[in-house]
Amino acid sequence: MALMAVADALAAVLDGVEPLPEETAALEAAHRRVLARDLPSRRTQPPVAMSAMDGYAVRAADIATIPSRLRVIGESAAGRPLDRALRAGEALRIFTGGVVPDGADTVVIQEDTDRDGDHVIVKEATASGKNIRPAGVDFREGDVLIRARTRLTDRHLSLAAGMNYPDLPVHRRPTIAMLATGDELVLPGATPGPGQIILSNGYALRALARGEGAEAIDLGLAADTMDATTAAIRRARDSGADILVTTGGASVGDHDFIKRALEAEGVEMTFWRIAMRPGKPMMYGRLGAMRVIGLPGNPVSAYICAFLFMVPLIRALSGRVDVHHRVEPALLGGDVAANQARQDYLRARLTYSTDGLPIATPVTHQDSSLMGNLAAADALVVRAPFAPAASKGAPCTVIKLSLS
Repeated sequence: MALMAVADALAAVLDGVEPLPEETAALEAAHRRVLARDLPSRRTQPPVAMSAMDGYAVRAADIATIPSRLRVIGESAAGRPLDRALRAGEALRIFTGGVVPDGADTVVIQEDTDRDGDHVIVKEATASGKNIRPAGVDFREGDVLIRARTRLTDRHLSLAAGMNYPDLPVHRRPTIAMLATGDELVLPGATPGPGQIILSNGYALRALARGEGAEAIDLGLAADTMDATTAAIRRARDSGADILVTTGGASVGDHDFIKRALEAEGVEMTFWRIAMRPGKPMMYGRLGAMRVIGLPGNPVSAYICAFLFMVPLIRALSGRVDVHHRVEPALLGGDVAANQARQDYLRARLTYSTDGLPIATPVTHQDSSLMGNLAAADALVVRAPFAPAASKGAPCTVIKLSLS
Protein backbone atom coordinates (compact mmCIF):
# COMPACT_ATOMS: atom_id res chain seq x y z
CA MET A 1 0.00 0.00 0.00
CA ALA A 2 1.46 3.39 -1.05
CA LEU A 3 2.05 6.09 1.52
CA MET A 4 -1.05 8.24 1.96
CA ALA A 5 -0.80 12.03 2.09
CA VAL A 6 -1.52 13.55 5.50
CA ALA A 7 -4.55 15.53 4.29
CA ASP A 8 -6.02 12.43 2.64
CA ALA A 9 -5.41 10.36 5.77
CA LEU A 10 -7.13 12.90 8.01
CA ALA A 11 -10.06 13.10 5.60
CA ALA A 12 -10.34 9.30 5.76
CA VAL A 13 -10.30 9.33 9.57
CA LEU A 14 -13.09 11.93 9.70
CA ASP A 15 -15.13 10.48 6.84
CA GLY A 16 -18.71 9.79 7.89
CA VAL A 17 -18.15 10.74 11.53
CA GLU A 18 -21.32 11.91 13.27
CA PRO A 19 -21.59 13.31 16.78
CA LEU A 20 -22.33 10.71 19.43
CA PRO A 21 -25.90 10.49 20.79
CA GLU A 22 -27.39 12.96 23.25
CA GLU A 23 -27.32 12.53 27.00
CA THR A 24 -28.16 14.79 29.93
CA ALA A 25 -25.44 16.37 32.05
CA ALA A 26 -25.92 18.32 35.25
CA LEU A 27 -25.01 21.98 34.85
CA GLU A 28 -21.95 21.56 37.07
CA ALA A 29 -20.71 18.68 34.88
CA ALA A 30 -21.42 20.32 31.50
CA HIS A 31 -18.31 22.50 31.31
CA ARG A 32 -16.58 21.96 27.91
CA ARG A 33 -19.24 19.49 26.82
CA VAL A 34 -20.92 20.08 23.45
CA LEU A 35 -24.56 21.13 23.39
CA ALA A 36 -26.72 18.67 21.44
CA ARG A 37 -29.74 20.92 20.81
CA ASP A 38 -30.55 24.62 20.56
CA LEU A 39 -31.32 26.01 24.02
CA PRO A 40 -34.32 28.37 24.27
CA SER A 41 -34.69 30.41 27.43
CA ARG A 42 -37.28 29.25 29.93
CA ARG A 43 -37.73 32.74 31.35
CA THR A 44 -37.44 36.47 30.69
CA GLN A 45 -34.48 38.31 32.22
CA PRO A 46 -35.07 40.55 34.02
CA PRO A 47 -38.68 39.46 34.46
CA VAL A 48 -39.76 43.02 35.34
CA ALA A 49 -38.19 46.47 35.18
CA MET A 50 -35.43 46.83 37.77
CA SER A 51 -33.26 49.63 39.04
CA ALA A 52 -29.68 49.84 37.82
CA MET A 53 -28.68 52.24 40.64
CA ASP A 54 -29.29 53.11 44.26
CA GLY A 55 -31.58 56.14 44.48
CA TYR A 56 -35.28 56.98 44.14
CA ALA A 57 -37.88 55.75 41.67
CA VAL A 58 -40.03 58.68 40.56
CA ARG A 59 -42.18 59.96 37.72
CA ALA A 60 -40.14 62.08 35.28
CA ALA A 61 -43.05 64.53 35.10
CA ASP A 62 -42.72 65.19 38.87
CA ILE A 63 -39.09 66.31 38.57
CA ALA A 64 -39.41 68.47 35.45
CA THR A 65 -38.88 71.48 37.73
CA ILE A 66 -35.78 71.39 39.94
CA PRO A 67 -35.59 71.24 42.87
CA SER A 68 -38.61 68.99 43.44
CA ARG A 69 -39.91 67.79 46.79
CA LEU A 70 -41.57 64.35 46.83
CA ARG A 71 -43.04 62.18 49.58
CA VAL A 72 -41.19 58.89 50.15
CA ILE A 73 -43.72 56.05 50.46
CA GLY A 74 -41.37 53.13 51.18
CA GLU A 75 -38.52 51.22 49.62
CA SER A 76 -37.78 48.51 47.09
CA ALA A 77 -34.74 46.29 47.47
CA ALA A 78 -33.73 43.16 45.57
CA GLY A 79 -36.34 40.52 46.31
CA ARG A 80 -38.56 42.95 48.26
CA PRO A 81 -40.76 44.93 45.80
CA LEU A 82 -43.40 47.53 46.70
CA ASP A 83 -46.92 46.13 46.42
CA ARG A 84 -48.59 49.19 44.87
CA ALA A 85 -48.15 51.69 42.05
CA LEU A 86 -46.43 55.05 42.45
CA ARG A 87 -48.70 58.09 42.32
CA ALA A 88 -48.08 61.71 41.41
CA GLY A 89 -45.91 63.54 43.95
CA GLU A 90 -44.47 60.32 45.38
CA ALA A 91 -41.01 58.74 45.39
CA LEU A 92 -39.80 55.27 46.30
CA ARG A 93 -36.43 54.63 47.89
CA ILE A 94 -34.90 51.96 45.61
CA PHE A 95 -31.73 49.93 45.55
CA THR A 96 -29.85 48.26 42.72
CA GLY A 97 -31.85 45.24 41.62
CA GLY A 98 -35.04 46.51 43.20
CA VAL A 99 -38.28 46.27 41.20
CA VAL A 100 -39.36 49.59 39.67
CA PRO A 101 -43.03 50.04 40.64
CA ASP A 102 -45.82 50.74 38.18
CA GLY A 103 -46.19 54.46 37.72
CA ALA A 104 -42.45 55.21 38.01
CA ASP A 105 -40.49 55.76 34.80
CA THR A 106 -37.07 56.92 35.99
CA VAL A 107 -34.59 56.48 38.85
CA VAL A 108 -32.74 59.47 40.32
CA ILE A 109 -29.37 58.44 41.75
CA GLN A 110 -29.03 59.13 45.44
CA GLU A 111 -26.12 61.53 44.87
CA ASP A 112 -28.59 63.91 43.18
CA THR A 113 -30.94 64.00 46.16
CA ASP A 114 -31.19 65.18 49.75
CA ARG A 115 -33.34 63.35 52.28
CA ASP A 116 -35.64 65.39 54.54
CA GLY A 117 -37.52 63.07 56.86
CA ASP A 118 -40.26 61.29 54.88
CA HIS A 119 -39.54 63.51 51.86
CA VAL A 120 -36.75 63.64 49.29
CA ILE A 121 -35.43 66.73 47.53
CA VAL A 122 -34.47 65.98 43.91
CA LYS A 123 -31.69 68.33 42.80
CA GLU A 124 -31.05 67.10 39.24
CA ALA A 125 -33.62 66.20 36.59
CA THR A 126 -33.46 62.64 35.19
CA ALA A 127 -34.95 61.66 31.84
CA SER A 128 -37.64 59.03 31.51
CA GLY A 129 -36.12 55.51 31.39
CA LYS A 130 -32.83 56.56 32.99
CA ASN A 131 -31.15 54.06 35.35
CA ILE A 132 -33.79 51.39 34.68
CA ARG A 133 -33.21 47.93 33.24
CA PRO A 134 -36.40 47.15 31.29
CA ALA A 135 -38.04 43.75 31.47
CA GLY A 136 -36.38 41.42 28.94
CA VAL A 137 -33.44 43.70 28.22
CA ASP A 138 -31.12 40.69 28.60
CA PHE A 139 -33.31 38.00 27.00
CA ARG A 140 -36.91 36.83 26.74
CA GLU A 141 -38.59 33.50 27.22
CA GLY A 142 -38.18 31.44 24.07
CA ASP A 143 -35.07 33.25 22.83
CA VAL A 144 -32.47 30.71 21.60
CA LEU A 145 -29.32 31.92 23.30
CA ILE A 146 -26.98 28.91 22.95
CA ARG A 147 -26.93 26.96 19.71
CA ALA A 148 -26.41 23.25 19.15
CA ARG A 149 -22.76 22.21 18.64
CA THR A 150 -21.53 24.92 21.02
CA ARG A 151 -18.72 23.80 23.31
CA LEU A 152 -19.87 25.11 26.66
CA THR A 153 -17.64 27.61 28.42
CA ASP A 154 -17.96 28.84 31.98
CA ARG A 155 -19.88 31.82 30.62
CA HIS A 156 -22.34 29.56 28.84
CA LEU A 157 -23.00 27.74 32.12
CA SER A 158 -23.82 31.03 33.80
CA LEU A 159 -26.20 31.92 30.98
CA ALA A 160 -27.86 28.48 31.03
CA ALA A 161 -28.40 28.79 34.78
CA GLY A 162 -29.98 32.21 34.26
CA MET A 163 -32.23 30.62 31.64
CA ASN A 164 -33.36 28.20 34.40
CA TYR A 165 -31.67 25.01 33.22
CA PRO A 166 -30.40 22.71 35.99
CA ASP A 167 -29.07 20.26 33.39
CA LEU A 168 -28.27 20.35 29.68
CA PRO A 169 -28.59 18.11 26.60
CA VAL A 170 -25.04 17.32 25.48
CA HIS A 171 -23.37 14.84 23.16
CA ARG A 172 -21.97 11.76 24.86
CA ARG A 173 -18.24 11.79 25.47
CA PRO A 174 -16.22 9.46 23.23
CA THR A 175 -14.71 6.48 25.03
CA ILE A 176 -11.18 5.58 24.01
CA ALA A 177 -9.56 2.27 24.84
CA MET A 178 -5.75 2.45 24.78
CA LEU A 179 -3.49 -0.53 24.37
CA ALA A 180 0.30 -0.60 24.54
CA THR A 181 2.24 -3.50 23.02
CA GLY A 182 5.82 -4.60 23.41
CA ASP A 183 7.82 -7.14 25.40
CA GLU A 184 10.38 -4.42 26.05
CA LEU A 185 8.00 -2.25 28.10
CA VAL A 186 7.77 -2.06 31.88
CA LEU A 187 5.67 0.29 34.01
CA PRO A 188 7.08 3.42 35.65
CA GLY A 189 8.64 2.59 39.01
CA ALA A 190 9.93 -0.78 37.87
CA THR A 191 13.58 -1.59 37.25
CA PRO A 192 14.05 -2.30 33.53
CA GLY A 193 15.85 -5.49 32.63
CA PRO A 194 18.29 -5.86 29.75
CA GLY A 195 16.81 -4.26 26.62
CA GLN A 196 13.70 -3.00 28.42
CA ILE A 197 12.37 0.57 28.60
CA ILE A 198 9.80 2.41 30.68
CA LEU A 199 6.30 2.70 29.22
CA SER A 200 5.57 6.40 28.67
CA ASN A 201 3.25 6.76 25.67
CA GLY A 202 -0.01 5.87 27.38
CA TYR A 203 0.22 8.57 30.01
CA ALA A 204 0.57 11.36 27.48
CA LEU A 205 -2.06 9.93 25.13
CA ARG A 206 -4.69 9.36 27.83
CA ALA A 207 -4.10 12.87 29.15
CA LEU A 208 -4.40 14.23 25.61
CA ALA A 209 -7.69 12.39 25.11
CA ARG A 210 -9.12 13.46 28.46
CA GLY A 211 -8.08 17.03 27.79
CA GLU A 212 -10.27 16.90 24.69
CA GLY A 213 -13.23 15.60 26.68
CA ALA A 214 -12.96 11.86 26.05
CA GLU A 215 -13.15 9.05 28.57
CA ALA A 216 -9.98 6.96 28.45
CA ILE A 217 -9.73 3.25 29.30
CA ASP A 218 -6.31 1.72 29.92
CA LEU A 219 -6.15 -1.81 28.46
CA GLY A 220 -2.64 -2.22 29.83
CA LEU A 221 0.27 -3.94 28.13
CA ALA A 222 0.02 -6.76 25.60
CA ALA A 223 2.92 -9.08 24.97
CA ASP A 224 4.29 -9.42 21.45
CA THR A 225 2.20 -12.46 20.57
CA MET A 226 -0.88 -12.86 18.37
CA ASP A 227 -2.88 -14.37 21.23
CA ALA A 228 -2.18 -11.51 23.65
CA THR A 229 -2.78 -8.85 21.02
CA THR A 230 -6.07 -10.31 19.73
CA ALA A 231 -7.31 -10.82 23.28
CA ALA A 232 -6.71 -7.12 24.03
CA ILE A 233 -8.50 -6.07 20.82
CA ARG A 234 -11.50 -8.15 21.86
CA ARG A 235 -11.52 -6.47 25.27
CA ALA A 236 -11.66 -3.09 23.56
CA ARG A 237 -14.54 -4.22 21.33
CA ASP A 238 -16.44 -5.72 24.27
CA SER A 239 -15.98 -2.52 26.31
CA GLY A 240 -18.05 -0.59 23.77
CA ALA A 241 -15.21 1.84 23.10
CA ASP A 242 -15.73 4.32 20.30
CA ILE A 243 -12.04 4.39 19.47
CA LEU A 244 -9.27 1.84 20.03
CA VAL A 245 -5.80 3.38 20.07
CA THR A 246 -2.81 1.05 20.00
CA THR A 247 0.85 1.97 20.37
CA GLY A 248 3.73 -0.08 19.03
CA GLY A 249 3.78 -3.13 16.82
CA ALA A 250 2.65 -1.12 13.79
CA SER A 251 5.72 -1.62 11.64
CA VAL A 252 6.83 -4.57 9.49
CA GLY A 253 9.09 -6.55 11.84
CA ASP A 254 8.63 -10.18 12.85
CA HIS A 255 7.44 -9.05 16.29
CA ASP A 256 4.97 -6.41 15.04
CA PHE A 257 1.58 -8.07 15.47
CA ILE A 258 -0.88 -5.18 15.57
CA LYS A 259 -1.81 -5.02 11.89
CA ARG A 260 -2.13 -8.79 11.58
CA ALA A 261 -4.16 -9.06 14.78
CA LEU A 262 -6.48 -6.21 13.82
CA GLU A 263 -7.17 -7.71 10.43
CA ALA A 264 -7.66 -11.16 11.94
CA GLU A 265 -10.32 -9.68 14.23
CA GLY A 266 -12.17 -8.17 11.28
CA VAL A 267 -10.83 -4.62 11.20
CA GLU A 268 -11.34 -3.08 7.78
CA MET A 269 -8.07 -1.22 7.27
CA THR A 270 -8.46 2.16 5.52
CA PHE A 271 -4.77 2.96 5.40
CA TRP A 272 -1.45 1.81 6.77
CA ARG A 273 1.54 4.11 6.51
CA ILE A 274 1.40 7.87 5.94
CA ALA A 275 3.69 10.23 4.06
CA MET A 276 4.69 12.10 7.20
CA ARG A 277 7.64 12.41 9.54
CA PRO A 278 7.53 11.38 12.32
CA GLY A 279 4.79 8.75 12.22
CA LYS A 280 5.01 6.92 8.90
CA PRO A 281 3.81 3.51 10.23
CA MET A 282 0.39 4.73 11.42
CA MET A 283 -2.77 2.83 10.53
CA TYR A 284 -6.49 3.43 10.64
CA GLY A 285 -9.51 1.18 10.23
CA ARG A 286 -12.95 0.21 11.50
CA LEU A 287 -14.25 -2.72 13.51
CA GLY A 288 -18.00 -2.26 13.31
CA ALA A 289 -18.76 1.06 15.04
CA MET A 290 -15.34 1.17 16.71
CA ARG A 291 -12.66 3.21 14.99
CA VAL A 292 -9.10 1.95 15.31
CA ILE A 293 -5.95 4.08 15.27
CA GLY A 294 -2.66 2.21 15.31
CA LEU A 295 0.15 4.49 16.43
CA PRO A 296 3.91 3.90 16.14
CA GLY A 297 5.78 2.97 19.28
CA ASN A 298 8.33 5.79 19.36
CA PRO A 299 7.07 8.40 21.85
CA VAL A 300 7.34 11.43 19.55
CA SER A 301 5.77 9.60 16.60
CA ALA A 302 2.94 8.28 18.77
CA TYR A 303 2.20 11.66 20.29
CA ILE A 304 2.30 13.67 17.07
CA CYS A 305 0.10 11.16 15.23
CA ALA A 306 -2.37 11.19 18.12
CA PHE A 307 -2.31 14.98 18.19
CA LEU A 308 -2.92 15.27 14.44
CA PHE A 309 -5.46 12.46 13.99
CA MET A 310 -6.92 11.27 17.31
CA VAL A 311 -7.70 14.77 18.57
CA PRO A 312 -9.78 15.82 15.50
CA LEU A 313 -11.62 12.46 15.66
CA ILE A 314 -12.48 13.01 19.33
CA ARG A 315 -13.72 16.51 18.54
CA ALA A 316 -15.89 15.28 15.67
CA LEU A 317 -17.44 12.49 17.76
CA SER A 318 -18.02 14.98 20.59
CA GLY A 319 -20.05 17.21 18.28
CA ARG A 320 -17.60 20.09 18.06
CA VAL A 321 -17.56 22.35 15.03
CA ASP A 322 -13.89 23.36 15.47
CA VAL A 323 -12.51 19.94 14.59
CA HIS A 324 -9.26 20.87 12.86
CA HIS A 325 -6.12 22.30 14.41
CA ARG A 326 -5.36 25.91 13.62
CA VAL A 327 -2.40 26.40 11.28
CA GLU A 328 -0.86 29.79 12.03
CA PRO A 329 1.81 31.95 10.35
CA ALA A 330 5.18 32.33 12.03
CA LEU A 331 8.82 33.11 11.29
CA LEU A 332 11.62 30.58 11.46
CA GLY A 333 14.00 31.06 14.37
CA GLY A 334 16.71 29.00 12.67
CA ASP A 335 17.73 27.55 9.34
CA VAL A 336 16.01 24.36 8.10
CA ALA A 337 17.19 21.97 5.40
CA ALA A 338 15.23 21.03 2.30
CA ASN A 339 12.50 18.50 2.99
CA GLN A 340 12.13 15.09 1.40
CA ALA A 341 9.01 13.28 0.15
CA ARG A 342 7.14 13.13 3.47
CA GLN A 343 5.36 16.03 5.20
CA ASP A 344 7.52 16.96 8.17
CA TYR A 345 6.47 18.15 11.61
CA LEU A 346 9.41 19.76 13.37
CA ARG A 347 9.23 20.23 17.13
CA ALA A 348 9.93 23.89 17.88
CA ARG A 349 10.08 26.38 20.70
CA LEU A 350 8.09 29.59 20.34
CA THR A 351 9.12 33.12 21.16
CA TYR A 352 7.44 36.28 19.93
CA SER A 353 8.67 39.25 17.92
CA THR A 354 7.98 42.82 18.98
CA ASP A 355 4.93 42.87 16.71
CA GLY A 356 3.59 39.67 18.27
CA LEU A 357 4.34 37.27 15.41
CA PRO A 358 5.50 33.84 16.65
CA ILE A 359 9.12 32.88 16.03
CA ALA A 360 9.48 29.10 15.78
CA THR A 361 12.93 27.69 16.48
CA PRO A 362 13.17 23.96 15.75
CA VAL A 363 14.85 21.91 18.46
CA THR A 364 18.32 20.66 17.56
CA HIS A 365 17.54 16.95 17.41
CA GLN A 366 14.33 15.77 15.73
CA ASP A 367 14.70 12.02 16.39
CA SER A 368 11.32 10.42 17.05
CA SER A 369 12.46 8.79 20.30
CA LEU A 370 13.52 11.99 22.11
CA MET A 371 10.91 12.74 24.76
CA GLY A 372 12.85 15.64 26.26
CA ASN A 373 12.68 17.66 23.04
CA LEU A 374 8.97 16.90 22.67
CA ALA A 375 8.27 18.11 26.21
CA ALA A 376 10.29 21.29 25.55
CA ALA A 377 8.45 22.09 22.31
CA ASP A 378 5.57 24.55 22.06
CA ALA A 379 4.58 23.95 18.45
CA LEU A 380 5.10 21.94 15.28
CA VAL A 381 6.59 23.61 12.23
CA VAL A 382 4.79 22.13 9.22
CA ARG A 383 7.06 21.43 6.25
CA ALA A 384 5.39 20.37 3.02
CA PRO A 385 6.84 17.51 0.97
CA PHE A 386 9.89 18.64 -1.04
CA ALA A 387 9.86 22.09 0.61
CA PRO A 388 13.15 23.88 -0.21
CA ALA A 389 15.66 24.88 2.43
CA ALA A 390 14.68 27.98 4.38
CA SER A 391 16.73 30.45 6.38
CA LYS A 392 16.18 32.01 9.77
CA GLY A 393 13.53 34.73 9.50
CA ALA A 394 11.70 33.08 6.61
CA PRO A 395 7.92 32.66 6.89
CA CYS A 396 6.60 29.28 7.98
CA THR A 397 3.44 27.75 9.39
CA VAL A 398 3.00 26.22 12.84
CA ILE A 399 0.47 24.27 14.84
CA LYS A 400 0.64 25.09 18.54
CA LEU A 401 0.78 22.06 20.81
CA SER A 402 -1.25 23.66 23.59
CA LEU A 403 -4.94 22.72 23.39
CA SER A 404 -8.08 24.23 24.86
